Amino acid sequence: MLVRLLYASRAVDTSPDAIESILHQSRDHNPHSGVTGVLCYGGGIFLQAIEGGRMAISELYGHIQRDTRHKDVVLLHYEEISERRFAGWTMGEVNMTRINASILLKYAERPELDPYSVSGRVSLALLEELMATASIIGRA
Repeated sequence: MLVRLLYASRAVDTSPDAIESILHQSRDHNPHSGVTGVLCYGGGIFLQAIEGGRMAISELYGHIQRDTRHKDVVLLHYEEISERRFAGWTMGEVNMTRINASILLKYAERPELDPYSVSGRVSLALLEELMATASIIGRA
């Protein structure tokens, strides 16, 4: 049973080293548990989609909620899926400060990442757009 979970959180530490640490840990651990996904970050906010087996995703989300690098963790969207959308990345990344502001304006009131002010479906549509415009980087 595959599922997709989308959540937002605020970064405790927004330094490049802290973000790289999260990405590195994800890329090390995710292949062993069959998890794939993408992490968007900007303005101190994380938006992350993770996909995989129901139990693996549930355990990972529980870990994220307890992770001291995150605060204000909120579940935006959860669904059973027939196929992955982010299968190409053990953890892809998008630095939102480097994308065209018009992409953000398409889905929000202002050109900034704020998943707290939009629906989970809108945040998922933003991720789909980022994938379609080749904004997601990372390694499989």
